Amino acid sequence: MVERYAREEMTKHWTQHARYAAWLEVEKAAVKAWAKLGKIPQEDADKIVKNATFSVERIEEIEAITKHDLIAFNTSVSESLGEESRWFHYGMTSSDAVDTGVALQMKASLKIIIEDVKMLMESIKKRAQEHKMTLMVGRSHGIHGEPITFGLTLAVWYDEMARHLTNLEQTMEVIAVGQISGAMGNFAHAPLELEEYAMIELGLKPEPCSNQVVQRDRYARLATALATMASSIEKFAVQVRHLQRTEVYEAEEYFAKGQKGSSAMPHKRNPILTENITGLARMIRAYANPAMENVALWHERDISHSSTERFWLPDAFITTDFMMHRMNSVIANLTVMPENMMKNLNLTGGLVFSQRVLLELPLAGVSREDAYRIVQRNAMKVWEEIQQGKPSTNEKGESLYLQYLLADDELRESLSEEQIRECFNYDYYTKNVDAIFKRVFK
Repeated sequence: MVERYAREEMTKHWTQHARYAAWLEVEKAAVKAWAKLGKIPQEDADKIVKNATFSVERIEEIEAITKHDLIAFNTSVSESLGEESRWFHYGMTSSDAVDTGVALQMKASLKIIIEDVKMLMESIKKRAQEHKMTLMVGRSHGIHGEPITFGLTLAVWYDEMARHLTNLEQTMEVIAVGQISGAMGNFAHAPLELEEYAMIELGLKPEPCSNQVVQRDRYARLATALATMASSIEKFAVQVRHLQRTEVYEAEEYFAKGQKGSSAMPHKRNPILTENITGLARMIRAYANPAMENVALWHERDISHSSTERFWLPDAFITTDFMMHRMNSVIANLTVMPENMMKNLNLTGGLVFSQRVLLELPLAGVSREDAYRIVQRNAMKVWEEIQQGKPSTNEKGESLYLQYLLADDELRESLSEEQIRECFNYDYYTKNVDAIFKRVFK
């Protein structure tokens, strides 16, 4: 975990103390369950629940000798108890405490991520409504296509995040499971009822069938859910970075008073937040790889997964949480420049209306092939003019493309001046925005 990219609300769930505290919660739940089943004295169970504690420093001292963190933990806790300590960790194996404890950590952390998603969705929705009808050019292959609105771009992002929210909520059901099934998962030394009672106490579901561990496909599901969402967040960030390019300059990250962009070039206003998000997304995707590798453990279990999970689990949660908050800040404070969007929309001299003209000609009886030839012929003339640096409009404000179309005798045989001019109406491209918004923002 890199503190630079961490928030205390999330990191508190992944400290060494938090790890041991989760184990202790599991062990106490097991003790309560044993007492409920009448297998251990209630008085002893009450003492354990009330008095059991641990010291991180003491655990580290013991582990230096035992080379086993769970045994060191049990020893430290037992030192805080009396004779009732004989019931602590009774009938359990290390993974019963460790994996169930991790489930508690994952559940608490995923709750935060889910709230992060809702927060970001709300910010996206607010900006989408604000720019519902803010015209801009839509681009495919990086090249101008047709008029869209910035609100529609944001609506796409919102809809994408809604899918991630559903996926994360479903993932919660997958990872919020624990086990107290013993060394080989056969419940030889602890009845199924013990596990059921303990899981109810912990707010988890029992792993229906385990071996020595909770199966790692569950963890892989989590890792891929976070990685996929990180890729979407990166997509949003890359879009902002493109829009902030000097020659585009349609949107910009908020630039605070006193902020500096370069040690050498004082004029610079760089998209550092979204660049940072792009890098963080790469890390989160990378964490999915060890999670996938961990699925194939030997037989009933080996510990090849353990070392990787000490890295990727906390880092994936902490980094994702930080990234979500950073992206939320970018969206909430994004400077949007409608005038520049409109300027860029007109940059290609009206070529963005070519499909509208193409579709009008067949209605007038022109074949698809001839219509395409006529429309493209005039479009190529505009490109040649733009390449030579000529203005995209005349003194009347008419676009180059409109001028060429009006002067095309073959075209004028099929379409009147009024029909041609109507093809250049922006309202045609925004007429369904309200309907789209109703589908997205339900």
